[in-house]
Amino acid sequence: GTAACKVKVGATAADVTATFKLSGSLNAINHIIFMAQENRSFDHYFGALRQYWLDNNYPDQPFDGLPQFPISAPVGPAPTNPGCDPAFPWNPNAPVDCKINANSPAIQSYHLITQCLENPSPSWNESHVDFNLMNHVSGTATLDGFVWTAAHDARNQVPALFDTNGVRAMGYYDGSDLNYYYFMASNFATSDRWFSPVMSRTPPNRMYLLAATSHGHAYGLNTSGSTQLPDPIIFQLLQQHGISWKIYVHPDASGCTTAQCLYKQSYIQNFLYGNTILQNFPQNIQPISQYLTDVQSGSLPQVAMIEPASLVSLDEHPSDIDVPNPPNIQKGAQYVQSLIDALMLSPSWKDSAFILTFDEFGGFYDHVPPQPAVSPDDIPPTDLQPGDICTPPNTGPTCDFVYTGYRVPLIVVSPFTKKNYVSHTVADYTAILKFIETRFKLPSLTKRDAVQMDMTEFFDLVNMPWQIPPVPPQQSTSGACYLNRLP
Repeated sequence: GTAACKVKVGATAADVTATFKLSGSLNAINHIIFMAQENRSFDHYFGALRQYWLDNNYPDQPFDGLPQFPISAPVGPAPTNPGCDPAFPWNPNAPVDCKINANSPAIQSYHLITQCLENPSPSWNESHVDFNLMNHVSGTATLDGFVWTAAHDARNQVPALFDTNGVRAMGYYDGSDLNYYYFMASNFATSDRWFSPVMSRTPPNRMYLLAATSHGHAYGLNTSGSTQLPDPIIFQLLQQHGISWKIYVHPDASGCTTAQCLYKQSYIQNFLYGNTILQNFPQNIQPISQYLTDVQSGSLPQVAMIEPASLVSLDEHPSDIDVPNPPNIQKGAQYVQSLIDALMLSPSWKDSAFILTFDEFGGFYDHVPPQPAVSPDDIPPTDLQPGDICTPPNTGPTCDFVYTGYRVPLIVVSPFTKKNYVSHTVADYTAILKFIETRFKLPSLTKRDAVQMDMTEFFDLVNMPWQIPPVPPQQSTSGACYLNRLP
């Protein structure tokens, strides 16, 4: 611990103060909890964080958010993307795609009012168009395709979405919208160089979260008709080395909490070892209510993953279709707060770390390009469809798994987290696996997690900066929620 006491020494009864300090070992962290919410880019969620620091008296420091929000330097112009030529508007009776040309307006980064958005697509093709609108397989990032892809997908969906011009892709939120996340990122730690692992949508990225590879998949397994992957996952590694672990899952609307029901919502089903978990270790798949019980009773496992509560719309994913009650980011953030706050107010706080991130960028604008990365296993994309970007012979530098995806938000919450810390170390979130492997002396899963930072830079393991955690604000849920107008 980090306490102090007074003892009486000898016949003179002199008081001597003994202060106990941690040795600085990573062994001080005995419980690692990680969770990835859905489909939000770094600029989209945290681009205005520096303005929040100014407004709330946090010290300024280097931070690569949206350029219109630097505090200690001249304010730069808000970034833009070319928009659809207004001479070619969407017409359901004569469908036409978004046209980018000399008449295209510049769609500027702007503050969103609605907390509910139609879904832009982060899939393989769209991610590569976002990277370079005119040369999709180029290694040169122009980052000018976000509006086009959002418009293209809105126009080609049946029925079409409301935002057929794709302007939602340039929207961002600020500290008035995401007041809990902004408070936690400002008091604890975040990173402005934290990326998803692959330039594609949720399923392959979550494969990386579990196994540091997608085994050549640019699509989900159901999309490509593939069988489960043979690659070892982090829970297999933990089981083999005697490290306790659990997967916590929010029940669907039926309320079913059996291992079988919860398994159907877990991404471990993408892997053959998922079958082993269900058959041999069903007690390790628990409802989220058990997480709250384990936190309070001091019974957390050494490693825990919390799956997103997608089937009850608490995962912060944009709405796939236009519905009367779409998913609301504030309600998703409120749910996350209930999990983190429960930890901070429990006996488990003293030796735990909670890592919150997002699985991929969701198709929302970010001004920092994906970064070169190590191929996890030298397996090229195996499930690209005819006409897909990067289908041979049209290949290029970003056509293999040697680039990260786009930046995503990160918050590292622990009594050992450095205060007001921003990392600038390039990493994708297989660094979470590296952190677990480093703490529990485990081997790497692939070449991708092997080269990641071990995340120790986020922690002060000697002084315990947050032995007494801060008191965060309650996440606001009063924001407007609509899909049928912008912003």
